[in-house]
Amino acid sequence: MNDEQLKKLPAELFHIPTVRGADVATYNLPGNPQLRFTGEVLADIFLGRITKWNDDRIKTLNPSSNLPDQPILSGASRGRKRHHLHLGGLSLQGQQGMGAEDAGCPGYVELAYAIQSKMPTALVKSHVGKFIEPIIETTTAAAAGAAKNMPGDFRVSITDAPGADAYPIASFTWLLVYKDQPNEAKGRALVKFLWWAIHEGQKYPPTLLYAPLPAPWSPRSRPRSSRSRSPESPCWLPGSAVR
Repeated sequence: MNDEQLKKLPAELFHIPTVRGADVATYNLPGNPQLRFTGEVLADIFLGRITKWNDDRIKTLNPSSNLPDQPILSGASRGRKRHHLHLGGLSLQGQQGMGAEDAGCPGYVELAYAIQSKMPTALVKSHVGKFIEPIIETTTAAAAGAAKNMPGDFRVSITDAPGADAYPIASFTWLLVYKDQPNEAKGRALVKFLWWAIHEGQKYPPTLLYAPLPAPWSPRSRPRSSRSRSPESPCWLPGSAVR
């Protein structure tokens, strides 16, 4: 949430990072080769500026792929759920999940969905000039690479994070938790859950096809506290012992 959104809330709110996921570019082409894209080329595909799969800009990035002389069916022109993706410095509107069923159509979905659905996924060029495959390990690397510059309140959108193996289109998921909990019993239960989620619970995200928080992150998630309405009954959230 941005500053303006936080100002409209009735009380102070914490952003607690839990796992990390990735958005992946997908498509439906003959043979579904694993393609390579830069952020700028992906942006122009979704914005309708590149209209053929054998466009020179795509061919240059994929010289060994047999790209068809086929129109790129623009997701922006199709009547499906829209969402935003940040690529090449642009905020784009496209269609989630379109690459799975529409011949010639690009799409972007979360990594977990692409793996479960056996969809082709593209490598994306990072700021160091390396084409990164979207997998759990490179999604985790993106978080680790950004650890040094993470603000104390964890409110950050990380695109093209530092690190040689960092996948450039990834993001945290957060739990949004009010600092002051009106019910002490529920507040204490919440604290215990959050402690579990960023410690023992971190062994579960890979089985659900999400990236766990890397080692530098769990300790940094600790200096957050929550308390009941009574100032005499604080609950420390999520890193200290509940008291």
